Amino acid sequence: MADQPRIYSIKELNRYIKMKMESDLLLGDVWLRGEISNFTHHSSGHMYFTLKDKDSRLKCIMFASHNQRLPFIPKEGTKVIARGSISVYERDGNYQFYVNGMQPDGIGSLYLAFEQLKSKLDTEGLFAESRKRSIPRFPRAIGVITSPTGAAVRDIIITLSRRYPLIPIYVYPVLVQGSQAAPAIVKAVEAMNRFGEADVLIVGRGGGSLEELWAFNEESVARSIASSAIPIISAVGHETDFTISDFVADLRAPSPTAAAELAVPHINELEQQLRRQQQRLVQAVRYRVQDDKEQLQRIRRSPFFLYPRKYLLDQAQQLDRLKEQLEQRAKRAAERGYSKLARLQTLLAGHNPEERIAFAAKRWKGSSKLLEQAMYATVKEKKLRLQSAIRQLDALSPLKVMSRGYGLIYDENEQRLIKSISEVQLGDVVKVKVADGQLDCHVWSLRGDQFNGSNE
Repeated sequence: MADQPRIYSIKELNRYIKMKMESDLLLGDVWLRGEISNFTHHSSGHMYFTLKDKDSRLKCIMFASHNQRLPFIPKEGTKVIARGSISVYERDGNYQFYVNGMQPDGIGSLYLAFEQLKSKLDTEGLFAESRKRSIPRFPRAIGVITSPTGAAVRDIIITLSRRYPLIPIYVYPVLVQGSQAAPAIVKAVEAMNRFGEADVLIVGRGGGSLEELWAFNEESVARSIASSAIPIISAVGHETDFTISDFVADLRAPSPTAAAELAVPHINELEQQLRRQQQRLVQAVRYRVQDDKEQLQRIRRSPFFLYPRKYLLDQAQQLDRLKEQLEQRAKRAAERGYSKLARLQTLLAGHNPEERIAFAAKRWKGSSKLLEQAMYATVKEKKLRLQSAIRQLDALSPLKVMSRGYGLIYDENEQRLIKSISEVQLGDVVKVKVADGQLDCHVWSLRGDQFNGSNE
């Protein structure tokens, strides 16, 4: 029987197609140009619409987390360039475009270049908050890099003079639009750093189109701002305008006027703070004077000032007691010192070399005497044991036995002791050793229990 084909559910098939699309590199990050139709901005914040051109159309969705950053309001019929990914909505089985960025059409190539440079510099860490420096609260001088004829420079100077009139302002005039603008801005940032008089730099211009603001999207300008030793406030265009300079600067201002406000404190606010501090200081001084006055009154009413002689007599009496205590403690300390000295002298005498030598000699004499007595006792004991052994040996000596009439019989060669008549034959020569010599004898007869008393 042939293998049965696997049967998939609709959900499984849609999920498989979705996985295929999401793993495709092209569909994962794609740019599309089209016209918005069927636009709906849902109450949840998500945007649902269709992108179409003259030949086809595509359903799209842009979630609230992405469309909150849109620099424009999408409308029906708006031509746009959108960036996002293609995937499948499993429930309906429809593929759709998930938009994460969008710009009005007509600036497509510039916007693509903007996004690419932004991604590159962000990857390098030039936008990281950790590398950005704080703006000094009370700068000594402000440097302004902008066009000398635009409204931005006037707004900045007027705002700085109104808020902080005593601060010096150094304006470095540059082009802010056109092909020569970016090199001029880079040169100005480097020159202000060499000049070293300003504590804060404001770099920017007034509003304009993306093409007019493009000098502040150049990579050279971004890197010069990032490498500046002086903190920089970026003030390019209006609040809805964003440039690369805004991301890389230490602080972004929504406008040139706002940049001036962020750069310096307001003199009126400082005056109010000073007045408040002055009031607090005066109040604190008053409280301190009042406290000191009350303390002075308490001191004046104290017995020390009212009855100084009594106080001095009391002190003299206390001094006498302290003197007696000191003398007693010194005496006890001296007694303890003498006692300790006597103990140490006794201990030291016990370690006197002469006494230790005399004691050692005495011990040596006693030990020598004991050793000598032990040697005498040992020798005496050994002598007694030797004498006893000699007596026992003498009692067991064959010579002692022979002195009582006994003898020892050997064969002719004196190699073998004859202990039985079975060891000799008639006619053998035997040697008989007695107490005082030796007898050479022949065996003429044999007599023993085995012969029953007969002679042979």
